[in-house]
Amino acid sequence: MTSNAGVIIKIMPDSPDADLSLIESEARKVIENNQGIVNDVKNEPVAFGLSAVIITFSIIETFEQDPLTDSLKNIEHVSSAEIIDFRRIGF
Repeated sequence: MTSNAGVIIKIMPDSPDADLSLIESEARKVIENNQGIVNDVKNEPVAFGLSAVIITFSIIETFEQDPLTDSLKNIEHVSSAEIIDFRRIGF
């Protein structure tokens, strides 16, 4: 039996002027195309007017992390995407 995981990913835009709603929309598509279910999205101020997009989602525990984060990094105006929390959910 395969469990699901709760994942939090931090996506950093390449500038304070980046359209966070566009980054969020494209990130949702990437996550959903990888069989993930987005649970929460928020913007977190970082510094100097720059905010990160923090996305919480659930996905099958055995998903390939590198292809997912690489796809997120390829979104226009994204400088980095990093998994900051990964936990097994359900039994």
